[in-house]
Amino acid sequence: MNLPFYIARRYLFSKKSHNAINIISMVSVCGVVVVTIALVCILSVFNGFNDIVAGLFSNLEPDLKITPATGKVFDPSITEIQAIREMKEVAVFSETLEENALIRCRDRQVIGIVKGVDPHYAQLTQIDSVLVDGRFSLREDVVDYATLGMGLAYSLGVRVGFVSPIEICAPKRDKKINTNNLISSLDVEYAYINGIFRINQSVYDDSYIFVPIELTRSLFRYEKEVSAIELKLTAGADVSSVKKEIKTLIGDSYIVQDRYEQQEASYKMMQIEKIMTFLILSFILAIALFNLVGSLSMLMIEKQNDVQTLRKMGANERLIQQIFLFEGWMISGFGAVIGIIIGLILCFLQMKYGWIRLGEGAAFIIDAYPVRVIFWDILIVLITVLSVGFFSAWYPVHAITKKWFTQKEKDKA
Repeated sequence: MNLPFYIARRYLFSKKSHNAINIISMVSVCGVVVVTIALVCILSVFNGFNDIVAGLFSNLEPDLKITPATGKVFDPSITEIQAIREMKEVAVFSETLEENALIRCRDRQVIGIVKGVDPHYAQLTQIDSVLVDGRFSLREDVVDYATLGMGLAYSLGVRVGFVSPIEICAPKRDKKINTNNLISSLDVEYAYINGIFRINQSVYDDSYIFVPIELTRSLFRYEKEVSAIELKLTAGADVSSVKKEIKTLIGDSYIVQDRYEQQEASYKMMQIEKIMTFLILSFILAIALFNLVGSLSMLMIEKQNDVQTLRKMGANERLIQQIFLFEGWMISGFGAVIGIIIGLILCFLQMKYGWIRLGEGAAFIIDAYPVRVIFWDILIVLITVLSVGFFSAWYPVHAITKKWFTQKEKDKA
């Protein structure tokens, strides 16, 4: 067995002459345990919320989305785009056209986002699973139908089954706006409400309305242009590989985005919150490990006679430092291991039983805090605790041993 480690282990578990050293050492371990539990649990909860948000967006976001690098629209009939339709990894190929428009119903009007979609859109997304009223339908005979977000429906004061259609208005692209007669400067299309959806994300619920792409083209005076091509890949297809292949095929004139990049701002915000929480708890960990500085300093003073004996037996400065460094590392290491084990147990209990709830009677989409444990988070927590513990032990050990050996040189002189 390594000699410094053996002596450090004996020092850690042996009874000290001053009970205060035992108490401070125990406080150090408990502080590390508590902060480690907090790190494991909070990071896992952030992962759970991230999965919830990703699940909500995945109901309406495709696996891959192709948009023009410049301008709003492009021609989907070009050879490069049609070649994507023939790729074996592409299960659903859908054309969409998205623009802002004025949506009116009786005396209410709201600026919203009109998204024209083709019949393949229902296969591309899981929009049927987020409908709270009605059904998703685009056109029957000569009647156009609209499916809109719950927030938008509330703002307009409408619901499924309204006899009167809603008006979708947009400025005429080829004419200047007549300030004296605004109505004459607008193109108007009509659609009957056939479905209302909710995904609990305001970016969709409060703004989006889905209509047939033919209606959108007519409203904005396009012929066959689209604002995006949305793709659903076959089961087992590697998104990153297909994305790279498509980018090689169509070049820099188009932007290819996966599901994360389509909602990059939302995901980045959650990651920033997770990182900031981690840094705050790491700072608390550093404060908690100040106890380690005190307990190591007191232990080294108590074991000064033992150090003198070891020095007479030929121990050098490095060996003495290793003994007390191992002592500090074991305090932080035991605290980290115990904290991770307890944190994992709490996470798995929350996953199974959902004991900690978000609030009684609150309108949340889930009842209990979501949890997902990621191995890399646990590894980062362990490395962080051990690293902070190392630097907390390094300063007192080096400072005190340097003082001892400096005094020894002076005594010899």
